[in-house]
Amino acid sequence: MAQSESKKIFFENLSGAGKAIAVLTSGGDAQGMNAAVRAVVRMGLYVGAKVYFIREGYQGMVDGGENITEATWESVSSMLQVGGTVIGSARCKDFRSHEGRLKAALNLVKLGITNLCVIGGDGSLTGANLFREEWSGLLAELVEQGSIEQQSVQTYSALHIVGMVGSIDNDFCGTDMTIGTDSALHRIIEVVDAIMTTAQSHQRTFVLEVMGRHCGYLALVSALACGADWVLIPEMPPEDGWEEKMCQKLSATRSRGTRLNIIIVAEGAIDRHGKPITSSIVKDLVVKCLGFDTRVTILGHVQRGGTPSAFDRILASRMGVEAVLALLETTANTPACVVSLCGNQSVRLPLMECVQMTQEVQKAMDGKKFEEAVKLRGRSFENNLKTYKLLAHRKPESELPTSNFNVAVLNVGAPAAGMNAAVRSAVRVGISEGHKMFAVNDGFEGFYKGQIKEIKWADVGGWTGQGGSLLGTKRTLPAKHVGKIAEQMRTHNINALLVIGGFEAFLSLLELLTARGKYDEFCVPMIMVPATVSNNIPGSDLSIGADTALDAITTTCDRIKQSASGTKRRVFIIETMGGYCGYLATVAGLAAGADAAYIYEEPFDIRDLQANVEHLTEKMKTSIQRGLVLRNENSNDNYTTDFIYQLYTEEGKGVFDCRKNVLGHMQQGGAPSPFDRNFGTKISAKAMQWVTKKLVETFRQGRVFANTEDSCCLLGMRRRALIFQPVVQLKGETDFVHRIPKEQWWLKLRPLMKILAKYKTSYDVSDSGQLEHVVHNRPKDSDASVAM
Repeated sequence: MAQSESKKIFFENLSGAGKAIAVLTSGGDAQGMNAAVRAVVRMGLYVGAKVYFIREGYQGMVDGGENITEATWESVSSMLQVGGTVIGSARCKDFRSHEGRLKAALNLVKLGITNLCVIGGDGSLTGANLFREEWSGLLAELVEQGSIEQQSVQTYSALHIVGMVGSIDNDFCGTDMTIGTDSALHRIIEVVDAIMTTAQSHQRTFVLEVMGRHCGYLALVSALACGADWVLIPEMPPEDGWEEKMCQKLSATRSRGTRLNIIIVAEGAIDRHGKPITSSIVKDLVVKCLGFDTRVTILGHVQRGGTPSAFDRILASRMGVEAVLALLETTANTPACVVSLCGNQSVRLPLMECVQMTQEVQKAMDGKKFEEAVKLRGRSFENNLKTYKLLAHRKPESELPTSNFNVAVLNVGAPAAGMNAAVRSAVRVGISEGHKMFAVNDGFEGFYKGQIKEIKWADVGGWTGQGGSLLGTKRTLPAKHVGKIAEQMRTHNINALLVIGGFEAFLSLLELLTARGKYDEFCVPMIMVPATVSNNIPGSDLSIGADTALDAITTTCDRIKQSASGTKRRVFIIETMGGYCGYLATVAGLAAGADAAYIYEEPFDIRDLQANVEHLTEKMKTSIQRGLVLRNENSNDNYTTDFIYQLYTEEGKGVFDCRKNVLGHMQQGGAPSPFDRNFGTKISAKAMQWVTKKLVETFRQGRVFANTEDSCCLLGMRRRALIFQPVVQLKGETDFVHRIPKEQWWLKLRPLMKILAKYKTSYDVSDSGQLEHVVHNRPKDSDASVAM
């Protein structure tokens, strides 16, 4: 009832009829901006508003004329996968002057525009807020000049501003991720992965310079994602004497048999005295002190270019829709706000609070208060730095705590990109905490066969960028072999288990929990980290591997759609993986601009299929040339991919033809995305810290004995936080027959996908963002903030 009421409120009270919304992109461009523009335009038109493009940013607003044009549904077709911004962006001196803003106000009033959606960085958003504050004064001036009538002052009395942050640097406080950051990380990691192969061939050291004049986020996260030997960022300059320490680290790495070194330098890197540390300085230092063959690669504007990642498209689409909702709800007293995503939730934050916090970071850095600067960036940034130091810099044996605990790590279920990053993280954190780490090959099948061996720090070097499962993984469940597994636990004195895997891993922990009644060997801390492309694990909104799979599907859909470029009208039917879980089909549909996505969770019949065909036929006649329909592999036993293909082919005769593709196991393959590398690294590190805590708590009279529910947990991301949940408590949330959670957050994205595909549907705003305030310890700043 509550849900239907919220929909009712949306359509009755949040109509955009009679309103005019303008969208502009300003400052530096970022991949994903086009997805945000598309979402603003289509959501604005959907609610009945007029929507305008302002081309070339604030310069277009000042110049007016053809720079401000009305947008149509078709004008944003085929722009989702395009990088940069198709409506142009420019840095504008004129808008900084009062005269420039006066011209801009006149141009907006002429068209009745009082709602602005600004996509840009902190400078662009600050300018928008100043414009809003001056608005009434500017209108009064225009009346005095005779440029507008007095009536216009009453009609257009308030200017409403909503911002979206588009910046590859991720340098804006109050947001988890800015539009473009994930795509920039993709470009960096693609280069690093390519460089690693040539560096290994020649035993070279590579110094990579990445963007980030004032923010080290790209450098830090890419260093974490590729396991770089050293990273230099402006927020945390190295201690004096860093040159010698870095050379010692590089030398020690080579002495252990590694054939390459990677050093990542942010373009704004400085030492403790504010002196710049450039990539050429670092190269000269390595050559002089170690004599290593060293090369410099400056990535430059490569990081801004290319196709936006699936993550950025989804982020931008959700933020664009939320921006329109925020504009519809504003009143004359509502402060200008920024829309963002925190975990999986939309949030709205006062624009100037975010800007002031961002400026505080720079002040702290200028005042050489570097620890404070790191804290102001948020706990996510702080935890990235701590995790990097923990995994990249090995402590001497003499400094390690001695726990005398043995911890086993294994992969269970189908392979997922990012599993190896999770194993590397677990092994190195475990060793740092004094444990002896054991690797189990081939899941529980290898466990009962005794395929268990100690794994050392150096053994997991270079694992972050590897796809699949280097330990080997099987779907075998432990129930049939508990006796033999208990024997192996006893033989190797295993005191704790870390299981990284999919639904089989979840079932395995439940079986081992049951086996505790018979075998004391299983009365040890056990924890699961979710890793599956299907993203079907109860207790976690996201799983390791799902982002990489989404990227694979989205990229393939882009190529498939492009294959029809210049030909007659064509519809593609694409089958995705996921078992009974429709996550991949739905979210990839949103990222690729699909017209429909058929899933098990939302039952459909022949009437729905017919309505979809008719809808697509109508669109094909009037505008679009290519259609895209996704189908989850188990969405319906009878309405198979072949059936849907044949139905569309028959019903579309004379309007479009059809092609079908089954994507198959390419969705499980490939190198992990930056998101999955970092999610795997951070969640696994947190899991190992939990293991250490539980081992200490449950060690009594010379042995570990843990038999409570909370000693067998799943670590998952729920909305805004990483949460440890006893697996037995998750049984009630699980549909075991179809191997999916009973409630899934992403189902709320389906109406969004339909709206952007021009369907009339109900949109539930009950979960929309509410205006919050920026504080230093907001839950979103926890180390759970979407893993990045």
